[in-house]
This record gives sequence, C-alpha cells and structure tokens, in this order.
Amino acid sequence: MKNIIYSLLLVFILVAAKSDHKYYNEKFRPQIHFSPEKNWLFETGGFIYSHGEYHLFYQNVSINSKILSNQLGHAVSKDLVHWQHLPFAFIPDEKATNITTCRPMSGSAVSDSLNLSGLQQNSEKPMLIFYSDSQGNQNLAFSTDKGMTWKKYSKNPLISNPGEDTHDPRVFYHAASGKWMMAFYKGKGKESKTGSINLYSSSDLLHWEYRNNIDGIGECPDLFEVAFEGKQSEKKWVLLSGEGDYRIGAFDGMTFKPETEMRKLDFGKNFFAAQTLSNAPDGKVIQIAWMRGGEYSEMPFNGQMSFPMELTLRATKKGPVLCRKPIESISKLFDNELLKKDKNLIPGLKGNLLGGIKGDVVYLKTTVEIKSSDSFGIIVRNGKQSGGTDIHYDSAKKTIDVNGIKMVLEPIDGKIVLEILFDRSSIEILGNNGEMGISTCFSPAQIKEDEMILYTQGGELFVESLEAHTLKSVWAAK
Repeated sequence: MKNIIYSLLLVFILVAAKSDHKYYNEKFRPQIHFSPEKNWLFETGGFIYSHGEYHLFYQNVSINSKILSNQLGHAVSKDLVHWQHLPFAFIPDEKATNITTCRPMSGSAVSDSLNLSGLQQNSEKPMLIFYSDSQGNQNLAFSTDKGMTWKKYSKNPLISNPGEDTHDPRVFYHAASGKWMMAFYKGKGKESKTGSINLYSSSDLLHWEYRNNIDGIGECPDLFEVAFEGKQSEKKWVLLSGEGDYRIGAFDGMTFKPETEMRKLDFGKNFFAAQTLSNAPDGKVIQIAWMRGGEYSEMPFNGQMSFPMELTLRATKKGPVLCRKPIESISKLFDNELLKKDKNLIPGLKGNLLGGIKGDVVYLKTTVEIKSSDSFGIIVRNGKQSGGTDIHYDSAKKTIDVNGIKMVLEPIDGKIVLEILFDRSSIEILGNNGEMGISTCFSPAQIKEDEMILYTQGGELFVESLEAHTLKSVWAAK
C-alpha cells in the first residue's frame, strides 16, 4: 500500500500557490483542521501531551529533482485546535538518496516523565520519538528542551530489522505490568493488505525485549485502553489498524484477546494512520488521523489532519463499540448559530430549515425520525453554479452516501443522529452519536457557494432537533 503512495507522490508535486496573500486563507486551506504551511503532509509521527502543551509530529515531504526530502514536522497547541508551527524536529533518514530508499514512516512520541531513559539534562524531562528508518529498524530521537531541538540516540537502532517489512512503531505504557510497550507493523508481503504486529516491552525505553506477535492487523497499528461512557473505571483495550479496522478486547502485556469481531471505525477513503493521545488531561483518550488522498489544486501544501476526536466505548445490543465525538474545544470556534426543534419536513413545501445559516466551515448536529420519508439529506456548499455536495440517506437500504462512499447506518428507535463537520476541503460525518463515521475530502467548485439545504423525498421527516454553527478560523493573521 505504501509503495503505491510513494509513487503517487511524484504525481502530486506541488505547484506555487495562487493565493489571496492572506495567511492560511487560500481557497482550499482548512480553517479548523491542521495542515502544514507547505509541502506534503504524510502520516502522524507522534501525538503527546507534555509540559502543558499538545505536540503533533507529522511527516512533511517535498520532492526536488526526483529526490524525496522527508522531514518530521512539529506543531504545538494549548487546546488542540489552535496550532503553532515549530521548526522541523529532524530528518528521519538522512542516508536516503531517492524516493525508493527514503520511505516516509510514521512513529510515535512519549513523555519520559520519570526519566527512565536517563536522558534528562538539567530540570527538563525528556521527550522521546520512536521512528523507523528505510531499512526497517526501530530508532529513537530525544529532546531535553521541551521539544525545541532533537538528537538521535547514539546507540540506534533500538531494534534491528531481522529482514522483514517492519515499520510504524507505536509506544505506550501498560500500567498493569508496569512496562512500556512497542507495537510495530510486520508485513506479509507486497500483495497483502494485512499483516501482524511485533510486540516488545521495556523498563527503560531503551532496551527492548520481544514479547509476542499479534496477527491480523494492518499498517500504522494503535493499541490503547479506553473507558466506557460515564464509567471511567470500566475499560477495555482496542487494537486499531491504520485503515480504521478495530477489535475490542483484553490485553495483559503479552497477548491481545479479542472480544468482538473486526469492526470499522471510519468508512471514508480519507482516514488513515490514526493515533491516540493516551496521556491527555482528565484521562481522556483523543484521536487524530491523517486525511490522506485529498486534492488541493494550486495550493502550497497537500494534506491535512482530521479534527481531534474524543474516544469512548459504548455498550450496545451488538456488544461494545468504539465511539467518537469532536473534542470540547470546538465550542470555542462557534460563531453564528441556528437552533430548531420539533419540525415536520414534507416534500415539495417551500422552506428550508437550514436557510438561516451559511458558510464554508460549519458544525451541524441533527436528530431526525424517518417516519414515511423514502430518503433525506443535507446538501452543503450549495449555490447557483453547482449543486453542492449531497449527504444522502436511503431509508429502505439504511445507508448514508456522500462522495460515492456508502455506510450502513441503522435507525435506533426509529431515529438517526448525524453530526457533520465540514471545512473548505473536507467533510467528517459521525452517525448515531459517533458509533461509525465517514471522513472524506472534497473540492467545492466556488468558494462563495456556501448555502445548506435539509430535504426529504417521498414522505415526511420529523426533525426532533437541529443545531448548526459557523466556525471561526483557528489561524490568526501572520
């Protein structure tokens, strides 16, 4: 899969932007999602909370004379929505000379708050980044000045590659065993979409011991513990692949025992390499993903991250499911507001419940009772020059469809709950209070076409509640 993406990088060489000279206000520039100032944004390279700040690391890729330059981008935030760019942390593989040998790799970061590594200097606890090189070795870089400068560990590699397709190290703490764990992808050949993960443990974050191999998981794995809604003491472990496939179960530091079948967290084509922030304040588990595959014509950048989501487990008739919701900080961005409730919507009648609000960056949540409606939907970025983008629900098939992506979404007690977050170049949809979702990128035809329409076809739709907010940009003038 990754080899295909590397080849496509050559196709997506970025051209100089024809912007309006306003910082972070280009036509397709995300206004509430993180995007790099320039170059290609690739997979997450680390996501942690340290020294009172959230740190996001990401692969920043540029191409010059058919040589791929791969830097580790770095940004910090106080609230996970307003980001400040910092200098590149380091170059993961400075030995590479071409696009084949310098493969961008995801990694992970931790805060060594107890200085188990012994790398601390002065009073600052070290921050550690674990990453793969182009030979499949697992390596370490560290910072002793709150992430401002980075050094590569002199005794790299921490784990030498025995000759396998290995990459994407995810390091996390397992409290029950008192050990740090490293889980990284082990491929099964070029044609295989799934592989397994090699699991190692350590007491000092420097010396690692092989523990086990967990089969049936794809690239960019994540393994984390998360609580049930309203029950912080009741937790399960989740094993998640980069493609958004996951299983819920138990993990003892050696073996993951699944208790559910494989499920899908996100059905979109633009959701990949999600990574959780497991040491967030108040015990919350926050997730961010790379929205790969978007098109940003004539922009100085390519790629964006998803909006940060809080994760919880929910007990359902089908067993526990992993749920997402936008982090609370989104409310800081609310601007114009529209609130409606208990409205009957009938086909053919004039009147649009969303007629009172328009914009190119909007948060919307609605609960509807299908009644006799054959189908209903929400059209975003509608205007005179184009028909907008239709988020369409088929009542008979029980599917939601957007940009050619379909997802089964069954009513609960006859009702559908939709939570939609759209930006200038992306749409994120959460169904039934986050039980499943779709992340998709799009390119609206006209920047000024920003009307929204809520419609029904074939019968009556009862709108129990409808809430919409335009959102303020998180990027201040430079």
